[in-house]
This record gives sequence, C-alpha cells and structure tokens, in this order.
Amino acid sequence: MNVSIKRAYAAAEPTDGKRVLVDRLWPRGVSKEKAQLDLWLKDVAPSTELRKWFGHDPAKWPEFQERYRAELKDNPALAQLKEMAARGKVTLIYAAKDETHNEAVVLRDILNNDDSRES
Repeated sequence: MNVSIKRAYAAAEPTDGKRVLVDRLWPRGVSKEKAQLDLWLKDVAPSTELRKWFGHDPAKWPEFQERYRAELKDNPALAQLKEMAARGKVTLIYAAKDETHNEAVVLRDILNNDDSRES
C-alpha cells in the first residue's frame, strides 16, 4: 500500500492523497484550514494511558510498539485505514516532534505490511 507520514505542521501537498490525522488530540496551533484533513481518526491513536506512559521516550520505543500493536488488534479504526489505503495514497498526519518514534510510524509500517521495523 502507498502510505506515508507527515507532521501536522508541514504544508499539505497534492501528492499527499487522503490526509488522516492519527492523533487523539488536535495539534496545537494548527487550524482546520491549514491541516487540510480528509479525516480525523482519533480511535486509531494510542490510548491516553499508553501515550502518557510512552512520553516519546526512545528507550521505551520497542515496548511502545508492542503495546500499541496489541491495542490495534481488532480495532475497527485500523480496518478503516486499511480500506482507505487500499483505494489510494494515504498520508498519516501526526503532531509529535520526534519523527521516528510516534504512532504514525507504527501505523505506516502496519499498513505497508512492513513488520521489520522494531528499533
């Protein structure tokens, strides 16, 4: 599937395809107009408990991925994302400063069927 990721603070581009915000919280300082989202899929985001536990600590990244994947198992929101990605280009939008340790990275890897990213 053709799934990419992009920070919410980066400009939207026509090549983004469908833009889906995958955070539970709206990105600070980003207007709805600037975000140019097709969908805000809060239910695919990590639980509040998991998000707070992780705190974007790279040392917790491997365990975060495991816990998040467990949360996503049987999650209808993930099925919705898979369906969208099967129809065309999808860009997962996230607000985290860390571009390599966030939920969008995990989702992209799942949707692109690349389970090899573990670090």
